[in-house]
Amino acid sequence: MKLHDLKSPEGSTHRKKIVGRGIAGKGGKTAGRGTKGQKARRQIPQGFEGGQLPLLQRIPKLKGFTNPFRVEYTPVNLDALSALGVSEINPDVLVAKGLLRKKGLVKVLGRGELSGALHVSAHGFSESAKAAIEGAGGTVTVVDLPFSVRPPASGNQHQNR
Repeated sequence: MKLHDLKSPEGSTHRKKIVGRGIAGKGGKTAGRGTKGQKARRQIPQGFEGGQLPLLQRIPKLKGFTNPFRVEYTPVNLDALSALGVSEINPDVLVAKGLLRKKGLVKVLGRGELSGALHVSAHGFSESAKAAIEGAGGTVTVVDLPFSVRPPASGNQHQNR
């Protein structure tokens, strides 16, 4: 026996019953749907749960928004700066020493102690970091941001929609 010799047994396949074509025969009028009720009428909408609040309406929606003009700084702490062993520190030096992956906006934070005087240039400083640097005899220089009023929109403002 080969594949092309295979056939369904006699009487096992049936023609689809055509219903709803008038009162002659068994498939007329109500067409096997019984009388009245939801199942006798048109198709039930997708997602319909019998009057219960549908799942799509029950689940929480996204709240809030993502500010496209947020200024993001890379934080660098005092203990990391003192471990560098350099007295003049700016964003270029931090990238060269491997503290930053790429040149960007830097904010110095006040965790850690300073052993000597450091001359630090960065885009932002916390109050505690500024006080610690100046208290150790160093200087603080705030570098201007590379944009005038606000940063350019980063393209992910439609992220939460």
